Amino acid sequence: MPRTKGQFEEMRNATREKIQSAAIQLFATRGFGSTNVQDIADTAGISVGLLYRHFKTKDQLFNELVAFAIEGLKRNIALFESDQSPTKLLTQFVDEVYTDMINGEELAHLLILINQSLLAGTATDSKQHEEILQINITLLDSTAQLIRRGQQLGEFRSGDAKEMALLFYGSIQGLAQIKILLKSSFVMPSPSTLTAFLLKERM
Repeated sequence: MPRTKGQFEEMRNATREKIQSAAIQLFATRGFGSTNVQDIADTAGISVGLLYRHFKTKDQLFNELVAFAIEGLKRNIALFESDQSPTKLLTQFVDEVYTDMINGEELAHLLILINQSLLAGTATDSKQHEEILQINITLLDSTAQLIRRGQQLGEFRSGDAKEMALLFYGSIQGLAQIKILLKSSFVMPSPSTLTAFLLKERM
């Protein structure tokens, strides 16, 4: 029987996901400049011609991956700016990071990808580069505000909220890089370890 329109769309989406997964891995581990389209196609297990049906250029592929990462950062900002308990919000976020880090490499690759686009301006146009920078600043500010709320409620340890937010994200970013370097030897710190300098111990 001939395939239905829905089946073709499912196959198309599956191929795009394979391409994106391969590209994230290669961009993060080799860098944008050292990764070519053939490498991505080989890792995805498809032909270069099929890859070009989905993405016209390597730059377009990179920029779509960065756009995907940006949407994730926006969701984190919205979460932290909600009126839920600061402890609950932070714990939920750290639990998700922990789960993603122990179950695969996608989060680590995405974090490295964002850094590449910021530090090297890799493949991103000036508008997207500015957007990533502003979103990172907003995320830091919303996290610092979350920490201040937690401190006012007596749930978080005292200290400069902005410095604590910087240390928090610096730790996660550093762990992402170490995970990619150490591979199977990497051991992800527990959620309680990640939040020990932020949350007060419960009596």
